[in-house]
Amino acid sequence: MKSMKLLLLICFLSHISLQGQDQKEIDSLIKVYHANNSIEAKVLALDDLIDLYVYTEPDEAKKYIDEMLQISEKANYKHGLLRVEFCLGHYYSTLGQMDLGVKYYRKALKLSFEQNDDTFLATLLKNLAVYEEHQGNHGKAIELMDSSATYQLGYGDYVRYGSAMNIIGFNYYEMGNFPKAMEYYNKALRTMDTIDIKSYHKADTHRNIGYLQTVQERYDDALNSFQLAMKVYEETDDHLYQATTWLDMGDVYAEKKDHSKSIKFYNKGLDLGSKYKFPTIMVYAYSGLGNAYKELGEITKAIPYLEKCLTTNLADISQINRITYNYNLGHAYTLNNQLQKALNHLNEAVFLGDSMKISKRLKDALYFRSKLHEKKGELNKAILDLQRSVTINDSIFSLEKAKQVDKLQTLYETEKKEAEIAIQQEEIKTLNEKAKVDKLTKGLYAGGMFTFLTVSGLLYFGFKQRMKKNRIAREKQEEIYKQEIEHKKKELASQTLHLVQKSTFIQELKENLEKLKSSPDKFKVEFRRIVMLLKKQSAEDKDWEVFKTYFSEVHNDFDQKLKTLYEDISEKEIRLAAFLRMNLTTKEIAATLNVLPDSILKSKYRLKKKLGLDKETDLNQFLNAL
Repeated sequence: MKSMKLLLLICFLSHISLQGQDQKEIDSLIKVYHANNSIEAKVLALDDLIDLYVYTEPDEAKKYIDEMLQISEKANYKHGLLRVEFCLGHYYSTLGQMDLGVKYYRKALKLSFEQNDDTFLATLLKNLAVYEEHQGNHGKAIELMDSSATYQLGYGDYVRYGSAMNIIGFNYYEMGNFPKAMEYYNKALRTMDTIDIKSYHKADTHRNIGYLQTVQERYDDALNSFQLAMKVYEETDDHLYQATTWLDMGDVYAEKKDHSKSIKFYNKGLDLGSKYKFPTIMVYAYSGLGNAYKELGEITKAIPYLEKCLTTNLADISQINRITYNYNLGHAYTLNNQLQKALNHLNEAVFLGDSMKISKRLKDALYFRSKLHEKKGELNKAILDLQRSVTINDSIFSLEKAKQVDKLQTLYETEKKEAEIAIQQEEIKTLNEKAKVDKLTKGLYAGGMFTFLTVSGLLYFGFKQRMKKNRIAREKQEEIYKQEIEHKKKELASQTLHLVQKSTFIQELKENLEKLKSSPDKFKVEFRRIVMLLKKQSAEDKDWEVFKTYFSEVHNDFDQKLKTLYEDISEKEIRLAAFLRMNLTTKEIAATLNVLPDSILKSKYRLKKKLGLDKETDLNQFLNAL
């Protein structure tokens, strides 16, 4: 879904809305091209032809781009060469080749600055913002898109301004800030409601709202939003977006587990993609159909579609999708007992995931390979793959939590800038009023006292505004600190529970292994139980260090304070003190450290003695006060 959304967003980037392909208009433009000797007129005619073809017949559009390049080079027409770079970026982006498209957009941006030509500046900033979103740099994407929107508003181009609001909303959606996303989607719709012409930009906004509603599990609302988008795409004869929206609706039914209906919509998308030669659409449809049939248990129908994912448009498949298509096909082969084929594809998926450091896809590939090993009876290999998959899942969880803090920082910076702009505007108004009063003072000496009071009042008001600005900045900073502390407290609580659960898991695993040792005849049953345990948890030596890091951040270097006060205190004693500071019970600490409760009681007594506490002093109260 993610990669398809990015393709759809890139396709926003045409600089004129496609209002339908009319053969008479095409013939007219061709006549204009041949009848004019002016290089400017020829380039503009070619540009209009490219716009008419780029979504419906991209190969035809490429021919006109090549023609534009040839005549611009021959005439040394600089603006024509700039327009060629822009059109190439648009062409490759429409085909889903984002990296190649951005390469040409950057060339166009460089030429824009060199030639002091701002024709495409707003659109280029928008396109680069979409690329940053593709890289996961949502804060930077929002900044670039906001700059683009400023140009568009200055040009009075409300269609593209509304489109920019839509894309900013999409970035907030990707950051998980759904209220902010909906705020910008509504800004986009309100802007485009004031425009008489039909615009695909409005349809794109409805489609993004559909994505948001799907995540919120408001499936009927999502389908309604996609229908609103489809209506516009059909009216504008936009085949690419029609196909895309059919696939989106298929995804909604897949989320609803209504796979029979999802197949119906994936086939509609596939039909359009095949008819108009959109290879990215075709591959995505194959993937959706293959997975839907797999979910229905119709493996023989699923396999041909999943195989096509790896044979259609192979050069343009991203590494992430290549991994996904390999492990989905490998899993289907496993279910169909084609075990050697399954192993080949799953090994390929694991190799790519490892070499590219794509953790989320590697986790899934390892899980599916463990199922294959289990089916082949290679139980040791199955356990190793499953354990590694669980370990990667744990690390992904930690990384995602860290990213949440980064997103909070980005949101804070954005809101801070908005507040500063509002205050600056107020200060400008104040200074303007002061200037008016100063001018009046020169001609009205008799009203000097009144003027003095007025100016004093304005100066006081300006002073209050500066105080307000400082207060807002301080409050914002305090708020982000509170959010970070709250986040770290949650992490600490989560890590504490994680340690307790892992220790319980280790004990249960030992018991199962003992049963396995004493009763070899129960090997298969006990092995399955062990596999289920490994799915739930994975024990790692680094857990204490992770816990200690979170604990120190929340409790102000607790371990360092203990070491400062009592130099000979051991790491085990610090660990015990930390668990006591977290108010864990003796039983919970024993389970975490994998010892008997009596051992914890003895350790508490020795710790109390080392700290020099008398019998009347409560150890927990002392540690809490520390």
